[in-house]
Amino acid sequence: MAEDDERPERQINIHTSPEVMAGHYANFANVSHSDYEFTITYARVDHEVEEDEIPGVVVSRIALSPRFMRELIDAMEDNYSKWRTREGIKNLPEFPGE
Repeated sequence: MAEDDERPERQINIHTSPEVMAGHYANFANVSHSDYEFTITYARVDHEVEEDEIPGVVVSRIALSPRFMRELIDAMEDNYSKWRTREGIKNLPEFPGE
């Protein structure tokens, strides 16, 4: 038996304040990387402006290890696939709708 099979399943118990739980709205993201980490910068930008320079404000900046970046991409792809499937079902004529 592998060593990993012998360990009991662990649960993550994360606590957060109501302010953090509310989150931030972002409609723009920039991903950059160095040899050691990836950085995702989330911003809220005003696309309604007709000027050459679009105003925006950074709402969060997250640094991730390469391993965690891969796990995040996998989780995002999985969730996006599930969302697309659910949205596709809603558009079928047989779906009762709301």
